[in-house]
Amino acid sequence: MTSFAPDATAESAEEAELTELASRLRLAVGRLHRRIRIDGHERIPPLQLSALSTIEQHAPLRLSELARREGVSAPTMSRVLAALDELGFVHRTPDPQDARGVLITLSEKGAAAMIEVRSTRTALVARRLARLDTEQRAAIAAAMPALEAMLVDD
Repeated sequence: MTSFAPDATAESAEEAELTELASRLRLAVGRLHRRIRIDGHERIPPLQLSALSTIEQHAPLRLSELARREGVSAPTMSRVLAALDELGFVHRTPDPQDARGVLITLSEKGAAAMIEVRSTRTALVARRLARLDTEQRAAIAAAMPALEAMLVDD
């Protein structure tokens, strides 16, 4: 017999535990996000909201760069931007380095919409947190540094 068997079993058990935790976390975060979207009664569809957030963080952006960051095709992003433009949430200005291109930035109305969405979503999460007991809220607070660390890209 080799002495590696106990270590392999321990690794296998650790991997299974990690997979189970990952599955539970994914499901809980996904369902919470969905509940927040549904309860928030937002008038802005998810892809438009995501695009607004990306524009807010990285503007000015060209359509192709925005599409790449959002993981969608340029024609899809063009339709999203047309809708956002119609709502007055974005500004399109000529790209000074390429006369054929435009740069997209957030308008005041778009910035106000983002503030409203964030405020509504925060209030919804606060209400759900208020339903928890003190120990459960403390556990979430203690887990926040680890959850935030998961958001850092490799």
